[in-house]
Amino acid sequence: MVSDGLQRMLPVMALLSAMVLWGSSFVALKYSFQEMHPLAVIFGRLVVASLCFLPFVRSFMRMGLRRRHVGPIVVMCLCEPCCYFLFESSALVYTSASQAAMITTMLPLMVALCAGLMLGERVSPRTIGGFFIASAGALWLSLGGKGTEQAPHPALGNFLEFMAMVCATGYTILMKRLSKELHPFFLTGIQAFIGTLFFAPALLLPTVQASTLSPGGVGAVLYLGVVVSAGAYGLYNFGVSRIPASQASAYVNLIPVFSILFGFLILGERLNFWQWMACALVFVGVLVSQDSAGDQVREREQ
Repeated sequence: MVSDGLQRMLPVMALLSAMVLWGSSFVALKYSFQEMHPLAVIFGRLVVASLCFLPFVRSFMRMGLRRRHVGPIVVMCLCEPCCYFLFESSALVYTSASQAAMITTMLPLMVALCAGLMLGERVSPRTIGGFFIASAGALWLSLGGKGTEQAPHPALGNFLEFMAMVCATGYTILMKRLSKELHPFFLTGIQAFIGTLFFAPALLLPTVQASTLSPGGVGAVLYLGVVVSAGAYGLYNFGVSRIPASQASAYVNLIPVFSILFGFLILGERLNFWQWMACALVFVGVLVSQDSAGDQVREREQ
């Protein structure tokens, strides 16, 4: 009984840990972008993550990779980290870490809808209604903010973060499918390697070459590479492999809680009254979307 209970708790603990680390990643990215060019930061974190997985390359060779896996793996990696990081790095230039993190609350609803269409997971009208409420809150959050030093163009930045969530949705669905046959640790390593190759040409850009290497920026890159790209993604992929995709993605709702806290403590970010109201509307949409009966059905189906 203890063993079974521990087995059920492991994916939950992994997902909770991943959300804390991802919440801190928005602040680390925002800080590092003030020190270095965004593309240099993204490339650096992926190189560091790849080095973390390098000792396991021989084990990866024995993971049972087949030709049928190649296409989905490439598309998954194009979704995330490639396109996802392009959108998110651009988003954090224009909006605050706190606002960007709030947009991530859209991900669980987007994944639930796509999981219903592609993975056969049940999606209730309540979930669909919650999606539209949360969407309205995200739009209000974007339009309710004025330009500040931390967020010079919040509407554009939040839209780019939403596009990053579109990419994250595709990644989560493909990860769920692939993890039925391939180990999530292997898939996490593949993400790091392909992402490194994708962003390597960015080093040839004059603006990236001119980027200065500050101790703070290097420290942030190391943190993002080791703790977030290798650690958080590994934990999330493990969680996704053990429970339904729609349930796993619901933990993403915790990211803004940690990100707003870290943004307040480290970056001194503040949200105005109407933005707090918009955040509340997003959370209402997320709560409305939760279908406990549907969760029980999905749990019995696992």
